Amino acid sequence: TGKTMSASIIANELGLPLYIVLSEKLVTKYMGETSARLRQIFDFIELQPAVYLFDEFDAIGGQRGKENEVGEMRRVLNSFLQFIERDHSESLIIAATNDVEILDNALFRRFDDVISYELPNEIEILKLLQSKTNGMLNDSELLPLVEQMKGLSHAEITRACLDAIKNSVLTDEPLNVSQISCAIKERQSVYKH
Repeated sequence: TGKTMSASIIANELGLPLYIVLSEKLVTKYMGETSARLRQIFDFIELQPAVYLFDEFDAIGGQRGKENEVGEMRRVLNSFLQFIERDHSESLIIAATNDVEILDNALFRRFDDVISYELPNEIEILKLLQSKTNGMLNDSELLPLVEQMKGLSHAEITRACLDAIKNSVLTDEPLNVSQISCAIKERQSVYKH
């Protein structure tokens, strides 16, 4: 949907490095270790001004009090909330998720802004296609693809275009609508299972 790309652009505009904190590297099965790792990250945030993207944040930011909640994750979330409250660094902290509904409400009070990414409309799809095909196809060729791409995210459309361009290079054929259409169908088939 563009979360990582947005963080990258923000970091570039601020002239700061981008560090991505991956949930699967942060969360462990050992009691207290995840909070300890989180403390190390916030210590680093204080020392190194940068943009820090906590990706797939719902892994640690889920609502407290849910019936399927794990007590350890409640402690991790509480630690995160305390660390972010005490943060006086020159860094920018971004938390990203595809599942905003499960985030704990206390998180929304700790961040200055909340940005939602919606699926692109027809005009945005066409502009994205124009950008990704870089003039290799004209608008009359791209317009039939717009309808086919409705319901896909920016990232899925971009990936379909890149897949088609790779195929074009590998087959040594000029990029065409059929290649993009096939890539779109492959992307859409993932959602049907």
